Amino acid sequence: MIDTTTPKGRILAAALALAAERPWREVSLADIADKAGISLVELKTSFDSKAEMLVAFSGLVDDEMLRRAPRRSPEQSTRDALFEVIMSRFDALGPYRVALKSIAGSGFADIGHLRAVMNAQHWMLAAAGVNTDGPVGVARTAGLATVYASVFRTWLDDEDPGFSRTMAALDRRLRRGESALNRMDEVCTGAHRLVTAVLPSIFGRRSTPPPPSPPPPEAPAATPPPGV
Repeated sequence: MIDTTTPKGRILAAALALAAERPWREVSLADIADKAGISLVELKTSFDSKAEMLVAFSGLVDDEMLRRAPRRSPEQSTRDALFEVIMSRFDALGPYRVALKSIAGSGFADIGHLRAVMNAQHWMLAAAGVNTDGPVGVARTAGLATVYASVFRTWLDDEDPGFSRTMAALDRRLRRGESALNRMDEVCTGAHRLVTAVLPSIFGRRSTPPPPSPPPPEAPAATPPPGV
């Protein structure tokens, strides 16, 4: 997944290798440069921070997950499709689990990394054939983020080769999340219908003008004076 023939790939591989060896918060940019066999100046041309490295890594995981995830069949439920997609993501993350445990334990994520995490939810939903447009899509993305974050912690500590704990937790959370998201869909859909009905009456849509009043009757012609 990480192309170590490129400078960015070597840097990412070095960063994750160091994270697997010691706590992520103790890994410096100089350490990563040394591990990658480059100077800090060369590292700076690719990344300004460790957080940027995590963003780049998350993007690579998105790509690998999309390659691995099976295409949703017409008869498959959304819950089952999401189950397969999320497990495909965990499969892609498998070689880096020790490093990710170190990174997760650092207790810090900058806004760019958080944005990448939310973007990952978008692509997992897309891979499962779920629309993420509009307010309903935002609700779905946020809902999946809570499910994924919970199961991700279970996956980090799951030593079973078949990841039975992870799969059980994922199935349980998806079932609960499915009910919550259905309710959220109903709320968002109702709100959208209300806004669609109300806003035009407030902005720009005018009521039908009343019919024009009939013209007043013409006054009778004046009687000409006598002798004219």
